Amino acid sequence: MERTFVMIKPDGVQRGIVGAVISRLEAKGLKMVAAQFTVLSEEKVMEHYAEHVEKPFFPSLKAYVMSGPVLTMVWEGKDAIAIVRRLVGATNPAEAAPGTIRGDMGMETGKNVIHASDAPESAAREIGIHFTKDELVAYTRIDEAVLYE
Repeated sequence: MERTFVMIKPDGVQRGIVGAVISRLEAKGLKMVAAQFTVLSEEKVMEHYAEHVEKPFFPSLKAYVMSGPVLTMVWEGKDAIAIVRRLVGATNPAEAAPGTIRGDMGMETGKNVIHASDAPESAAREIGIHFTKDELVAYTRIDEAVLYE
């Protein structure tokens, strides 16, 4: 099974839509295997967004993502990365399709509710930044198990 990293950003937490976001991922059939409610340190932000550090928008991104609590998570499932990216929608909520998380809940590019890994390499890197191996929990969802024999 493939794993992906997802973060509900400060605007999603502050607007009280964490449960709605999680519900969409669970309803799709993905399995949460790790979660942490936290305020990101500058060190983690610098590491997580390393590819953006030299870009002009980085100072405002850094200030925003450190402005309040976030929920970092690891989700697992068949084709989890592609599935989560489709559920999340385009970076700019104005361009995100209705029915996607950003299309339905996002307000603007700078405050677009959620981050999701875009490739297996970034998923592995981001999971490693935010979670140790021991924090990933293995279990079987009831819909994965054989209920009756």
